[in-house]
Amino acid sequence: MSEADHRAGPATGHAITRAARQARIAELVSSMGIRSQSELARMLVAEGIEVTQATLSRDLDELGAVKLRGADGGAPVYVIPEDGSPVKGVQGGTTRLSRLLSELLVSAEGSANLVVLRTPPGAAQFLASAIDRAALYEVVGTIAGDDTVMVIAREPLRGADLAERFRALARTATGSDDADAGSGQDTNDADAESAKRA
Repeated sequence: MSEADHRAGPATGHAITRAARQARIAELVSSMGIRSQSELARMLVAEGIEVTQATLSRDLDELGAVKLRGADGGAPVYVIPEDGSPVKGVQGGTTRLSRLLSELLVSAEGSANLVVLRTPPGAAQFLASAIDRAALYEVVGTIAGDDTVMVIAREPLRGADLAERFRALARTATGSDDADAGSGQDTNDADAESAKRA
């Protein structure tokens, strides 16, 4: 094991393994909205974990980290896709799904027992994985492309009802009851509608 793979941990003075370092990187990326490797390196150093840029780059690559832009068009952030097959009943799955929906859901439309979720380019498979891992009873399964996720609703639930559930989950994460994320309305249309009411 190289010196880069064994660095002192926070206050223990013990060496941290590559696996432990990568686990901490995954935790930070999942919870912090990290925009750059230098930002991530600073967070690790603050915890007593020093890594070189090359090691950090290799860790992110091994974790499958990619940068995605959210539905709000903000700066891209690192995300780490879930590995392996869907795991049922992951603790915190709905909380994580709510956060991802608030960041990635562009629109949600239902038809029959199907829901079509639109995301920014490249984000559909990541969102589909989060839906699968949340183990929602109402969801039979998902199929993802580049920017579209098809969700199959469990009968007798209708697609329109499940689409509304996804929109509600997105609003829950943002703390806004009138958020238009995933409403199917373009922001300009929503602004025009607000102006008419005023």
